[in-house]
Amino acid sequence: MAGPLEGVRIIEVGEVISAPLGVMMLAEQGADVIKVEPPGHGEESRQLSNYRAGMAGLYANCNHGKRSIGIDLKTAEGLALLYALVQSADVFVQNWRPGAAERLRVAEPDLRRINERLIYASVTGYGDGGPYAARRGYDPIFQALTGHVAAQLNPEVPIPDLVRNAIVDKATAYTLAQAITAALFARERGAPGQHVRVSMLDAGLVFFWPDGMLRHTLVGDDVENPMVPGERYRLMATRDGQLIVWAGTAEQMRGTLRAVGRDDLANGPGQRGREMLRPENVLERTQAVALGMAKLSTVDAYQRMLEFEVPAAPILSHPEVLTDPQIVHNETVVEAVHPIYGRYRRVRPAARFSRTIPELTPPAALYAEHGDEVLQELGYDATARARLRSRAIVR
Repeated sequence: MAGPLEGVRIIEVGEVISAPLGVMMLAEQGADVIKVEPPGHGEESRQLSNYRAGMAGLYANCNHGKRSIGIDLKTAEGLALLYALVQSADVFVQNWRPGAAERLRVAEPDLRRINERLIYASVTGYGDGGPYAARRGYDPIFQALTGHVAAQLNPEVPIPDLVRNAIVDKATAYTLAQAITAALFARERGAPGQHVRVSMLDAGLVFFWPDGMLRHTLVGDDVENPMVPGERYRLMATRDGQLIVWAGTAEQMRGTLRAVGRDDLANGPGQRGREMLRPENVLERTQAVALGMAKLSTVDAYQRMLEFEVPAAPILSHPEVLTDPQIVHNETVVEAVHPIYGRYRRVRPAARFSRTIPELTPPAALYAEHGDEVLQELGYDATARARLRSRAIVR
């Protein structure tokens, strides 16, 4: 069955994660995506990380469901090809630094002259202007600037740390996908084509804000702050390992005490109502739970927490994630074999549709795999295609 975005055509010149991943989400929902890659070796992430037979893991994870063509946009004929693709497109997406699109003559005004209804989406690091606009930006830099690093502070090891994956890149990708869909929806209701701008700096801060900046939301010296963060994001030591325990409610906090055999304390007056938030009662509770957990194996502690309905989870290794019973039940991870680059895994989209159910998209394309197909759609015959290749204008 066709996905909800069937009939939408997207031209993407994105690199690495922020734009490619966002566009891939739209491909998973039925959009026809043509990825225009640089000449030579293609998009940058094809050269990064795990690599086999023409495919890199990072490229595969951000680009399935797309068709690939290599075009040299620095040539007049290459630029004309892109313009021809844009004529029939609904969306154009790029994530170059400010000024690059203008130099290549594919900025929003350039493409708006070709297609008035076009949704032009651009991702920048810091924004189109301002004191940082010309700087190079990468995920760890944005983590540092938006509060993520400051929040990664284990009180037992009081040194801030990074979230060790590209969390801001991925937050940007989700923001981009949602914004493009919203712009398409507005256009269907009569709005003109428009420019959607997303900066990674903004996306990182917006993603972090709801819970990360709680203490900076209500402004003033009279704001009460009865949070007990030590019992929420907490990695607890067991006799033979560690367990994640999230005690977010009063009953769950008492449940942690019961799980370690301290019913006496759980039933005491210090663990009722606002008394639970008094520093001395918080300290007594957390110390009792820590001592009790240290006597239990990880398996036993996990079962005890579940018995008393305290949210808890073991720390799964990456191979264990693939075999977790709930993840297997949800069929989240799919394994298949590509005829050239072999066995691979991918994840299904997290959003499942009950009516417009998209088919699983094709795997990530080899570089310029669809060059002939795309050129044929533009009306180029075999002779014309050969001429373009002989001059290294397309791949």
